[in-house]
Amino acid sequence: MAGSPTIAGLFTQTQRMVVGVAEYAVASRSPITLSTYALGSCVGIVVYDPLVQAGGLLHIMLPDSTLSPDKAAAQPAMFADTGIPVMFGALSGLGCMRGRMRIFLAGGASVLSGPDSFKIGERNIVAVRNILRTYGCSIAGEQVGGFVNRTVHLEVHTGNLTLKSPERTMQCRLG
Repeated sequence: MAGSPTIAGLFTQTQRMVVGVAEYAVASRSPITLSTYALGSCVGIVVYDPLVQAGGLLHIMLPDSTLSPDKAAAQPAMFADTGIPVMFGALSGLGCMRGRMRIFLAGGASVLSGPDSFKIGERNIVAVRNILRTYGCSIAGEQVGGFVNRTVHLEVHTGNLTLKSPERTMQCRLG
């Protein structure tokens, strides 16, 4: 029938995996796009290892798990200090090595209307940078701070990254 997908086409179409707030996902060598939407004060950490064509996306909400150890035990991706080690462990299981990882950060904005006395976005950015530094990882690029939400898409099989904000769409290659 005209317009019907072929068997070969079914296996080459890119599927989208949505990473929600306080979640992460990893994938390798597959036509999967990892996406997270509306990063406000939250920070999205995109990691890609071009040699093994594997990557991950983490959507952290808060910088420090000491605020709620029980919550951190149940949902480690909520916090920078527990989410990054968990995602790095999962990426290691796919053959990723820290020395090859290309890392991109997005989010950490101040999106409240009025004064943000808690400065969650700023605190998230500082926490993520510090944790990555302790792991010996460098950041290849970032689009953080400011006052706008951001959406991130990582095509795992290519390493292509798309970042969308109300102001613009940016594309880069992590692979």
